[in-house]
Amino acid sequence: FRAITSSYYRGALGALLVYDITRRLTFDNVEKWLKELREHSDPSMVIMLVGNKSDLEGQRAVGIEEGAAIAEREDLFFMETSALENKNVEEAFMQMISKIHEITSKRRLEAKRKEASAAGALPPPGSGQAIVNIHEVSATKRKGCCSAG
Repeated sequence: FRAITSSYYRGALGALLVYDITRRLTFDNVEKWLKELREHSDPSMVIMLVGNKSDLEGQRAVGIEEGAAIAEREDLFFMETSALENKNVEEAFMQMISKIHEITSKRRLEAKRKEASAAGALPPPGSGQAIVNIHEVSATKRKGCCSAG
């Protein structure tokens, strides 16, 4: 079983590590699963700790602060969800996907920068010159001699 599961981690960009807030044992196993994830995956893998069944507040065995504490200590994203009520389920996936996109975009930009720099098309980082991504810059009005603002 272990040999098969480690192959699933290869190439993964993100993981949801889910525990049941009504069953302490599932939370106690989080560190074991986190260790396994980190041993078999890329160090930049986005990992979100998810406490599920938040609709069963009266049966809670794991406090929200406990989940938040382990997430902070291990540098994970954290959220509680209720699959039954469809509460925060989509948000958990969207937050993870957003972070994965951010990381992969930065990698692509850095690779393009290195490629262009090696070809002599761009100055090296730290040379005082900057690359501006026109898709990330918002237009602003500037006051000056030619503007009405």
